[in-house]
Amino acid sequence: MSDLPTLPVTFRPGHTRAILLIAAVAIFLTISGVALLLEGLGPGERMSFVVTGALLSWLLARLARIKIVADESGVTVVNFAARRHLDWAEILQVNLRPGDPWVFLNLSDGTSLPALGIQPGLAKQRAIADARALRALTEVHSAVRPGEDQG
Repeated sequence: MSDLPTLPVTFRPGHTRAILLIAAVAIFLTISGVALLLEGLGPGERMSFVVTGALLSWLLARLARIKIVADESGVTVVNFAARRHLDWAEILQVNLRPGDPWVFLNLSDGTSLPALGIQPGLAKQRAIADARALRALTEVHSAVRPGEDQG
């Protein structure tokens, strides 16, 4: 298949990532600015504003780190709170149905893993293309047995 992306390949929601990172910086600067401009606040109160801004920014940055990385050894899914590496053979199906907020990976252990790195929110056509590419990669690499040539 010549349509397959070259490994390693990273799938991530680019527009969403940019928006989240810009919002993180804006929130931190705004809350910190308010702390500096408000009269009558003591140093501890000002610091609490800055810490709150930093915490909110950190949460948005964590949301912005979501991705799916496919390489020769398998797929690494990085979601908000967890990172999980899957061998190609563990992935039975890649699903992105109409209305789904992101891709779901059906796994050989009977569970389903949400993979937030492909989500149709702001770029629906790109998400569909990325899901198809990941599905094709999974089909090709799952068919290869250990010790066989992956040519």
